[in-house]
Amino acid sequence: MSDFRQLSDSMYASPQIGTADVAAAKEIGVALIVNNRPEGESDDQVPGPAIEAAARDAGIDYLAIPITHAGFSHPQVAALAAALEKADGPVLGYCRSGTRSTLLWALARASLGDDPAALADAAARAGYDVAPVRPAMDALAAQSR
Repeated sequence: MSDFRQLSDSMYASPQIGTADVAAAKEIGVALIVNNRPEGESDDQVPGPAIEAAARDAGIDYLAIPITHAGFSHPQVAALAAALEKADGPVLGYCRSGTRSTLLWALARASLGDDPAALADAAARAGYDVAPVRPAMDALAAQSR
């Protein structure tokens, strides 16, 4: 059962997905699936290559930007920002709970100049709290001006 949470018109976050969820993503127009889980993070996760194969079979692009519990790096933020800019439709990011995907999205959008307060509100409406990265969001948004 899919638990896609809409962060914006062009972004969804989700807890771990399975191959059946790829069809549900296709139904809502997702053009890119971004895997934010490192491989082998838990025994019950569906391997990234299985999700990638299902996505490609459905005509959906796939990108892995693994985020460990060590936090976020500038290259990870830049990679998602670039992917968001070139995606030909909505993006679905997933991790264990959807939190890392949401935080990375908020950082990437802030780096592109989006208002951190609006991003925080959007995340909260979807059930996520960006407080752990809010100072970084503010700094990235300031740098983008």
